[in-house]
Amino acid sequence: MKKKLTQGQVFLTWLPYLLPALVVYVVFMAWPLLDSLRLSLYTGSAGIGRSLVGFDNFKKLFTVHEYSARYWGAFGHTFYFFLIHMAVQNCLGILFAAILTNRFMRFRIGYQTIIFIPVTLAVLVTGYLWKLLLNPVWSGPFLDKIGLSFLVRPWLGDRTTALTCVAFVSCWQWIGIPTMMFVAALRNISDDYFEAATIEGASSRQIFWRIKLPLIKPVAGMIAILTFVNNFNAFDVVFAMENVNGAPNYATDLIGTLFYRVGIAGQHPVGIPDPGLGAAIATITFLVLCLGVIPTLRATQGKD
Repeated sequence: MKKKLTQGQVFLTWLPYLLPALVVYVVFMAWPLLDSLRLSLYTGSAGIGRSLVGFDNFKKLFTVHEYSARYWGAFGHTFYFFLIHMAVQNCLGILFAAILTNRFMRFRIGYQTIIFIPVTLAVLVTGYLWKLLLNPVWSGPFLDKIGLSFLVRPWLGDRTTALTCVAFVSCWQWIGIPTMMFVAALRNISDDYFEAATIEGASSRQIFWRIKLPLIKPVAGMIAILTFVNNFNAFDVVFAMENVNGAPNYATDLIGTLFYRVGIAGQHPVGIPDPGLGAAIATITFLVLCLGVIPTLRATQGKD
């Protein structure tokens, strides 16, 4: 008769398999995070010497107008960027998924491929192509010929439209990911629920709102979390379509571009990076992400 292993022995059995992943996690994720928290308490850089300043970097970020104006502007733009992704990307994603999982739908594989193709393209490539399409010099003559001259305007050069255009381009590129996640979630629902609801006289709309949507709540919550985290770390799409200064006149400045300018490249006109202040921005962003992610996880990933 086999002797039953204790919990400690089971742990030691699995430890050799867990150790490589644990080492990678500590070296490339946990340690950089903790070191960033430590760095936010210092000023200066490794080349010119660092000195401990405590919470002065955080105080400077919120009380000095030069920094606070840029930070709150970038924070507001990032939150607006996130809301557009939630309203456009994720809502269209669940709509497309509902259509693609309809059993009467034809050519669904082709449509799935079309929706997912932009995800496979590099952000710099799609950003540059859309930058050309939104440029009136390049697209103006074509739009005039097809009777859409009202669309000829400098979309990326206007403060009122630049950030919205960048967000829509980002939604267009990444909509394939939530769509495929919703498709997988909807396909995992047993057909017995739908058959029973149909027998009871439920319409397709009622089946979607009262059966499908509640059952895919954990997936919807995870997609919302991924959208939140990715948008508050967004950088490449703004870099590709505008620049790291968030042109025009900081209208597309996000937390990611602000962090890059302050902590890595250096703010204009000085051009000297401040890693401590950049780490303070990263630390605040980490806390904001925790405040958004933890309640969403508790609300959507329940045992029921």
